[in-house]
Amino acid sequence: MGQHWKKIWVGSAGNMVEWFDWFVYASFATYFAGSFFPAGNDTAKLMNTAGIFAVGFFMRPVGGWLLGRVGDRKGRKAALTLTVSLMSASAVLIAVAPTYAVAGYGGVAVLLVARLLQGLSVGGEYAASATYLTEASAPGRRGFASSFQYVSMTAGQILGLGLQIVLQHTLSSGELHSWGWRIPFVVGALGAAVIFYLRRNMLETDAYTEATEEGAGESAEAAAERGTVRALMRHKREAFLVIALTMGGTVAYYTYTTYLTKYLSNSAGLPKQTATLVSFCALLVFACLQPLAGALSDRIGRRPLLVTFAVGSTFLTVPIMTMLKHAGSFWPALGLSLLALVVVTGYTSINACVKAELFPTGIRSLGVALPYAIANALFGGTAEYVALWFKNGGIESGFYWYVSGCAAVSLAVYLTMRETRDIDLKRVGGAAENAPAEAGKVPAS
Repeated sequence: MGQHWKKIWVGSAGNMVEWFDWFVYASFATYFAGSFFPAGNDTAKLMNTAGIFAVGFFMRPVGGWLLGRVGDRKGRKAALTLTVSLMSASAVLIAVAPTYAVAGYGGVAVLLVARLLQGLSVGGEYAASATYLTEASAPGRRGFASSFQYVSMTAGQILGLGLQIVLQHTLSSGELHSWGWRIPFVVGALGAAVIFYLRRNMLETDAYTEATEEGAGESAEAAAERGTVRALMRHKREAFLVIALTMGGTVAYYTYTTYLTKYLSNSAGLPKQTATLVSFCALLVFACLQPLAGALSDRIGRRPLLVTFAVGSTFLTVPIMTMLKHAGSFWPALGLSLLALVVVTGYTSINACVKAELFPTGIRSLGVALPYAIANALFGGTAEYVALWFKNGGIESGFYWYVSGCAAVSLAVYLTMRETRDIDLKRVGGAAENAPAEAGKVPAS
């Protein structure tokens, strides 16, 4: 049990720093947007920074392919070490990027390169950590263990928002807009260096080690296909499932996390400090909910939680977003944000293990990485930009219906997909996959 927890802790800690760096771009965008673009409409400047944020997502399929291949061919440890190295480099670039006043659009170019590196890194990080946490957990505890992926992702954002709150109370608004926004990127780069050391000494998962040993005598042709797109194409149905089941969840997640602070300040009219505090408190509760929901899925299955999320997101998004716009103060905004995140928990707490449970060991990392990254590039990464596009066009409520529609598509998938809770990770892809264990029992491994 101690070894399982050590693997989970190291995997989660690295994931936390990765997502701290990824999310501070979004949470500090309101402060540095004016540094890289000429004076003009505030919403337009936010759209420009949101566009660069979205560009990072379009590198995620490339990162998913490259780093997913590394994870399946060289091991989960190798992929996780590489992802955090790329993230550290990108954080350094943003921290030293020149402003528009100094280098014109040269600063935007540096910002763009940094976001491309971040997209490459996170494209592999999600799948590598999802696969690692799922494989490292004890049988019958995969839902609980893999829920720490979103605990760590949310913890990274909480740390970013916490640092933002501290800076808001220690620096003036002018200092934050001038140079204070660089501080979190320096912190992220230092944190990534620490995690690099930890990941260099982490343990490989038993599932990957055993699969490698069993495949030691395989032909050169078979070995060469590990972690390739050709091998993934033998699991087209599962790859499509990952895209479809991610669609609604990723849009809802980014709406109520990265975009929430901007929405509360730019649309609901709350002061930036109040909007930040609402997001911080809501995310703190959200992080605590993940292991509870993950453990529940180990008892009742994954599908009930996914269906609950999709139903709630389909029918509650429009009223929640409408009321948030008129919340007016801290407590109503916090209550509505918590309601939204409780609904989203049905997806976030278990989506990592559900995707990992669909694929055999030799293609698991790429199988999760590439389809998930494609879904995020199309839906998650563009959520904030789509929201601001609707707002700029004077039809902000259109975005609420867009989120609901994405959730409705995923609902159709959740209702028809098979239950994955009792699948034996070491036998996925074989005959045993089509003969799931008796309800409530976990196959021996």
